Amino acid sequence: MQRTAVSRTRPPRAGGANSEFTELARLVRISGLMRRRYGYYWTKLAAIPVVVASAILVFVWIGDTWWQLFTAAAFAMIFTQIAFLGHDAAHRQIFKSGRWSDWTSLIVGDLFIGMSYGWWQHKHTRHHANPNKEGVDPDLELPVIAFTAEQTARRRNAITAWLVAHQGVFFFPILLLEGISLHASSVRRVLAREPVDRRWVEILLLGIRLIGFPALVFLVLSPGIAVAFLAVELGLFGFYMGVSFAPNHKGMPLVPKHLRLDFLHRQVVMSRDIRGSRLLDIAMGGLNYQIEHHLFPSMPRPHLRKAAPMIAEYCRANGIPYTTAALFESYGIVLRYINRVGLGERDPFECPLIEQRRAISGSVERVERTST
Repeated sequence: MQRTAVSRTRPPRAGGANSEFTELARLVRISGLMRRRYGYYWTKLAAIPVVVASAILVFVWIGDTWWQLFTAAAFAMIFTQIAFLGHDAAHRQIFKSGRWSDWTSLIVGDLFIGMSYGWWQHKHTRHHANPNKEGVDPDLELPVIAFTAEQTARRRNAITAWLVAHQGVFFFPILLLEGISLHASSVRRVLAREPVDRRWVEILLLGIRLIGFPALVFLVLSPGIAVAFLAVELGLFGFYMGVSFAPNHKGMPLVPKHLRLDFLHRQVVMSRDIRGSRLLDIAMGGLNYQIEHHLFPSMPRPHLRKAAPMIAEYCRANGIPYTTAALFESYGIVLRYINRVGLGERDPFECPLIEQRRAISGSVERVERTST
């Protein structure tokens, strides 16, 4: 893992932290990396109905056979890649118009994936605002995995305590349930009393996807094969989504709820980039450039790879920890982290900025004692 030494990191200067990001944003803007890539995205958007329709035709043509489990795996990959495109649309990477972005996200997310755009927007916006901040980032609040010492302490009975203590073993198998969780969370969101923009549009689109696709499966396949087909499709879809998002923040520093950090440090220090080839860029939908994405959420996906070296150099020049890791190395970091949390170790990856501030406070106290 490549990581700037914490000892090089200087605390944000008074009035200087915002100017650091302003300068970085200026450099990125004049480099042209924020310009739209309409040709790239229109090609992908046009390909969605073509690819999905082709996959359905192949599915119907193959008919009632156990070989359809391979088709189920193909559908899982297709749906995940479409979900990545919905993620881009929701972050305004495709269109400048908010209206166009919203409707694209609704159609791509609700109709093709079965994932509520309103639910995603509500959850993901809070994550982007405060990544890895305890009590604030919703991605730290999972019902079956503990990411903080406080969450571990809440598992009171013997069974949950044992599961949390061994949660590293169950982490990847649990991701097989993520697809069901995403669909269920989407349905709960659109049916809840909380405000949801275009609620009835979402209900209609989700209904078509979540009822129509299983109905087609049971229409073509016998009940036993149909159940196995949906289990494989949902399991691999959730697993693919999970392994694409998991390496980005898990195992990075945690920020106490009371601590306020400037935008540049908050987004860079709490995120991790995954090194790899262009094939990895495609496989992870650009999520492997998590630092760049968190700093500039509306930057089109094709520009993230070009932006990474520039941003990395800028961070190193300003003493800001910029973390990268290979894919499987990052999974190892995540597993070791949740194992240590599950075993009850407090603050296994505490934010380095907290350590700095403690050191500075200690130095100030020593100086004051000496002067008196």
